[in-house]
Amino acid sequence: MDANGGKTPGTLVFAVNGERFELSNPDPSTTLLEFLRTHTRFKSVKLGCGEGGCGACVVLVSKYDPVLDRVDDFTASSCLTLLCSIHGRSITTSEGFGNSREGFHSIHERIAGFHATQCGFCTPGMCVSIFGALVNAEKTGRPDPSSGFSKMTVGEAEKAISGNLCRCTGYRSIADACKSFAADIDMEDLGFNSFWRKGESRDIKLSRLPKYDFNHKNKIFPMFLKKEIKPDVFLASEKQSWHSPTSLEELQSLLEINQVAETQIKLVAGNTGMGYYKDIEGYDMFIDLRGISELSKIKEDVTGVEIGAAVTISKAIEALKPEGRCEPLSDFEMILVKFADHMSKIASGFIRNTGSVGGNLVMAQKNNFPSDIASVLLACDSMVHIMTGTHFEWLSLEEFLERPPLGLKSVLLSVKIPSLESSNNASPEHKSKLFFETFRAAPRPLGNALPYLNAAFLAEISPCKDSGGTTINSCRLSFGAYGTKHAIRAKRVEELLLGRLLKVGILYEAVNLLTAIVVPEDGTSRAAYRSSLAAGFLFEFFNPFIDSSDEMLNGYLNRYNCSSFVKASEMKDNHLQVHHDITPSLSSGKQVLQFSGEYSPVGKPIMKSGAAFQASGEAVFVDDIPSPTNCLHGAYIYSTKPLARVKSIKLKPELQSDKIRAIISIKDILEGGENVGSKTIFATEPLFADEITRCVGERLAFVVADTQKLADMAANTAVVDYDFENLESPILSVEEAVERSSLFEVPSFLYPQQVGELSKGMAEADHKILSAEIKLGSQYYFYLETQTALAIPDEDNCMVVYSSSQCPEFAHSTIARCLGVPEHNVRVITRRVGGGFGGKAIKSIPVATTCALAAKKLNHPVRMYLNRKTDMMMAGGRHPMKITYSVGFKSDGKITALELEILINAGIYADISPVMPHNIVSALKKYDWGALSFDIKVCKTNHPSRSAMRAPGEVQGSFIAEAVIEHVASSLSMDADSVRSINLHTYKSLCSFYEGSSGELVDYTLPTIWNKLAVSATYCQRAEIVKQFNRVNIWKKRGISRVPIVHVVSHRPTPGKVSVLWDGSVVVEVGGIELGQGLWTKVKQMAAFALSSIQCENIEDLLDKVRVVQSDTLSMIQGGFTSGSTTSESSCEAVRICCNILVERLRPLKDNLLKQMGSIKWETLILQAHLQAVNLSATSYFVPAITSMNYLNYGAAVSEVEINLLTGETTVLQTDIIYDCGQSLNPAVDLGQIEGAFVQGLGFFMLEEYETNLDGSVLAEGTWTYKIPTIDTIPKQFNVELLNSGHHQDRVLSSKASGEPPLLLAASVHCAARAAIKEARKQLLSWRNLDTSDSTFHLEVPATMPVVKELCGLDIVETYLKWKMGRN
Repeated sequence: MDANGGKTPGTLVFAVNGERFELSNPDPSTTLLEFLRTHTRFKSVKLGCGEGGCGACVVLVSKYDPVLDRVDDFTASSCLTLLCSIHGRSITTSEGFGNSREGFHSIHERIAGFHATQCGFCTPGMCVSIFGALVNAEKTGRPDPSSGFSKMTVGEAEKAISGNLCRCTGYRSIADACKSFAADIDMEDLGFNSFWRKGESRDIKLSRLPKYDFNHKNKIFPMFLKKEIKPDVFLASEKQSWHSPTSLEELQSLLEINQVAETQIKLVAGNTGMGYYKDIEGYDMFIDLRGISELSKIKEDVTGVEIGAAVTISKAIEALKPEGRCEPLSDFEMILVKFADHMSKIASGFIRNTGSVGGNLVMAQKNNFPSDIASVLLACDSMVHIMTGTHFEWLSLEEFLERPPLGLKSVLLSVKIPSLESSNNASPEHKSKLFFETFRAAPRPLGNALPYLNAAFLAEISPCKDSGGTTINSCRLSFGAYGTKHAIRAKRVEELLLGRLLKVGILYEAVNLLTAIVVPEDGTSRAAYRSSLAAGFLFEFFNPFIDSSDEMLNGYLNRYNCSSFVKASEMKDNHLQVHHDITPSLSSGKQVLQFSGEYSPVGKPIMKSGAAFQASGEAVFVDDIPSPTNCLHGAYIYSTKPLARVKSIKLKPELQSDKIRAIISIKDILEGGENVGSKTIFATEPLFADEITRCVGERLAFVVADTQKLADMAANTAVVDYDFENLESPILSVEEAVERSSLFEVPSFLYPQQVGELSKGMAEADHKILSAEIKLGSQYYFYLETQTALAIPDEDNCMVVYSSSQCPEFAHSTIARCLGVPEHNVRVITRRVGGGFGGKAIKSIPVATTCALAAKKLNHPVRMYLNRKTDMMMAGGRHPMKITYSVGFKSDGKITALELEILINAGIYADISPVMPHNIVSALKKYDWGALSFDIKVCKTNHPSRSAMRAPGEVQGSFIAEAVIEHVASSLSMDADSVRSINLHTYKSLCSFYEGSSGELVDYTLPTIWNKLAVSATYCQRAEIVKQFNRVNIWKKRGISRVPIVHVVSHRPTPGKVSVLWDGSVVVEVGGIELGQGLWTKVKQMAAFALSSIQCENIEDLLDKVRVVQSDTLSMIQGGFTSGSTTSESSCEAVRICCNILVERLRPLKDNLLKQMGSIKWETLILQAHLQAVNLSATSYFVPAITSMNYLNYGAAVSEVEINLLTGETTVLQTDIIYDCGQSLNPAVDLGQIEGAFVQGLGFFMLEEYETNLDGSVLAEGTWTYKIPTIDTIPKQFNVELLNSGHHQDRVLSSKASGEPPLLLAASVHCAARAAIKEARKQLLSWRNLDTSDSTFHLEVPATMPVVKELCGLDIVETYLKWKMGRN
């Protein structure tokens, strides 16, 4: 039977940025992202995760509706969107609505002007998300806004980017750029930018904002798509076909053909499920369901609402919650609106725009997907319509979920929510009412995260005439996503509550019964926590109705927006409410920056170099470089065992084709070459495992294929045969490493010195804490650009390698050693890096080396872009560690001695791990411990080698110090802030602890910062308000904490080169790499400043004449590492030296010309210098003096948080930071570094779990399981002040580092959360009639929702109800 019904394959026609594309034989499995990146010049769409979880690949899709004669526009994740699904549609990317050639869009200009881009890899996706929101806002019927603004609201602006991830900026600046378009924005709320100065009038601000064109003339739907597109396209490639049926009959025919031919079939609506369930094997036939009207409509009548299975989640939300719907709502309308509200928290906007309601339900039914939609619909008594062959049937959703998985002939057609209204047979004053609520506990409030548990409750409730209480006439209670096959109804609880008068005892009984029903299956993480959430949600729903008066109940029932349990229950339980002044938007902030004109343009907050073309997507990253002719692609086969003998590696037979070019392994190391993958001053790491693999994630082989997709598929499905005979067990803990003496040596010059005499300090103590333990986990870099390289064989046995690396010099020498060639035969080029944080230092070297080896072996260009899972498996990340400490202290909180034993998990190879003891102790010494003693061991384990990650060791050391302070404060029942204050260094003790780097007395600014912050953040007043809040609020508690940091940084030798060309333009090379930290920007400023000392006319325009060019290891040697926060300073100093040399060369000529001409322009001077053979190129190598190599950075932060005792959710209400930047080289850049570092630290302390299983495999494999901060998890109010601390001749123009130290300040959030938990635990103990004075407990890092909830009491609801029953 002919699968295409006799049709001739058509062509796929679509547009990208107005350009026509017509493809005759497209591969149906190709994604839009893959096509855009490999077959077009549009590279702004980036591959960040391949799961729809990061937003780097977002595009705007425009679809013409000929019936309504309108264009629908929506954002979509191009990494999940199949190319064939965009037939007849127009795609717009960031460079499509603005670019450097035709003019930037105001989005790009505002992103740049609000300093909202750093590495720039995520920025184009952000811009498209904003653009999509603007386009759709203009279609609303809202009033026209004033000039310069759009119809978009502040809330819509922030939510537009809620699904986009950024690892650099901290989001606040991006949010401000978005909000600048909002019609309802108060411009005073917009943060620091390059458009206006503080205090200027609103009119001036408006006049300087880049103009916004609400007509979007640069986004016109192509006329050719309107004229010639047919919906029922049939496409075919060599082995696969794409079908777009327009009727159920056509679909039935295709399914029947499929059954006869036994082909692999995939039904497609939005294809977003591929982000969760990866397509391991291929399909023969793809069937697009969106053209079938029965599946694509929403029908509403008196019986209810029927939603077609192919309707997108966004369209369902739009239909169920239409804009402008007036209150009061009927019961059924209220249910629909709340269902829509809940769906708006599923995934992110660009996933909801293409993901279908039916697809979500089918995944729940077939694959046990933790669906929110299934749980909510189950509570609504929903039905589903199924087609099996020619048979149609309606089933209850409950029956559908419990059936065996749908067969290949069965299709879900629609789901129907029946019209639900209360019975209302009672008298008006006692009439019943439906009450509906949905619940969701997830790591991110706005979605883009799977829930730990979701629930939906529907109850008919009426006032009881006799008792004055509340009766439950009926209820439906559904729960899902908690580690079970599908959503369930708690029927036994429903039966218990049916017809009962709501009392504390009944609710207590229901909660206890529920926790025995909602039990996750074995192996589910945080099982007890998930069960406790169910109890909390049930309590939150029913508690407001207990003992309610008629008047109160009727008022409550008639209020639509009383969804929060806290509002209702605390209305009764609390007589006083204390409200924090929370900004209604997701995040706002104030910035206090001081500018210095002394070294202009150094010190000015100029815009980041290249910011606008980063936003438009024109900035070229390694994977954006067009593939050379005959370029091949590679992917790693890595070990899945921590210690094993590798017997063989085989590809699956179906993948053994001529398109797989080679499998490179240790056997392919060339004669004269070495099996070396990376090197540090401590050791080397092999490129490939030898016969034995020693950790999960170790490189076993490298598959080289014609495409990256094929290489990845081959590597992912490769079969590795392992053998464990005669091998000892792997070492997977630091304790075992110590027991088996598996340790790395720490050079004596790196091991820190003890301070004081421990025995004497302990003898002076009034109290002691002995052998307390802390465990700290790891953290993954989550740079948006994964590891990548491109190697191109060159003439004369040379190799050119483009690498995304923080240390090209080390990659250069490693490649030469591996290939067995002189170093002058290798050239490594790095233009920019899409996020590094230390992960693109040592860990980038093997990637570059592997590509070079394969290119040499095969004599082809070879490139690789690691998929996110492989990157996460290999990365290693931050060092986990175990800390045991004993501390002695006085009764007033003054600590006299601290003794530590620290075991660091370094993984299998040394990497940079031997520096960790030094870094840990340097940050730990921020307090005066009296005496400090430690024993630090760097443990060698069978985990991937850990590497440097932003503030490596310092963040752990600083946190250990805070943990000790908190423990001492708890032991003494003192306020932790008082204990911190009493243990801050005097200048004398600072010199003792930081010998050689303490500086002069005037440099010690921490006491000033500490006191200044107390005033600017109103710390004392807020601490009292927090106490008052906690006294009167039962289910939410707040905490506030102030934390200092002292951070040692070191300058390193750095090269520089400055050349002046004939026209006076200046080209600069430095050893430092632009990672997004603004290095190029600061270097440009320094070059302009230093050259301006020649004092020509028009010299003030020199900044625009300076260009910093990419790193080239043959042009600029000894580049070293870009790390440690000081590379920008060191590079600036190297450039200043070069410029001073040039000025000295030019000065005699200038003086002579002045005598002749009276005045001279820069261009004239340079032209004459060229004509007179003046050397206009200067190189330098800045080597810092021993006396000024190290210096201290100071800062402090106050953070206030609120925790929800029912879910464990922590909301950061406000953070205030004061940070000493010295004389900032660029305050705008430093502000971005401070905010970004803090938010990355927030992730470490509160959100990010980078754990391994018992075999050493990383449990988090991508965006589904690893959650970095998003715009909805950063501080609601985020205030930063840069302290300009004066001049210092030994620093680069008196500047100080800003890249890493502020990350340590995020511990203030963790400490504030601990303070809030302490109050919750006191309350819990009081309910149990136990002593509340014992407040000692350990709060894990990260303090995730389950961790917080467990400390607040998993049985907190039961305990409260039991306590209430005891009081009655």
